Amino acid sequence: MADYKEAPLMSRPKTLDANEYFNLSTEKRRAEEERAALRANLKRQYQLQLNNPLRKELVEDPALTRWVYARANPLPHFRPTFKTSLMGALGGVLPLFVLYYIFKTDRNKKERMIKDGTLDRTFSMTY
Repeated sequence: MADYKEAPLMSRPKTLDANEYFNLSTEKRRAEEERAALRANLKRQYQLQLNNPLRKELVEDPALTRWVYARANPLPHFRPTFKTSLMGALGGVLPLFVLYYIFKTDRNKKERMIKDGTLDRTFSMTY
């Protein structure tokens, strides 16, 4: 924590604030210890189920199940933000306009060259 340098445009993250570690009230400390005890108990139960040599059924990890469900069904969990809107525009709409511009200018250039008679169509099979 001592060698952490803050970014110029960003404040120090709350998790790296020294007051969050050293100046804790007894209520916060007790709440954190209770949460840690709960996590340790759940982890112990999962490890006991997983490492049971007489186990016949599949041991399900609820966190993994939630992750797989969220990966399989992204639409209910999608949150539109500025970044996703910008990426959608850059990846979906912008290429259409760029390709339209390229094809249109190439076609206009070719038509102008045909009108002027400067286009060499020696091996043209289309017209």
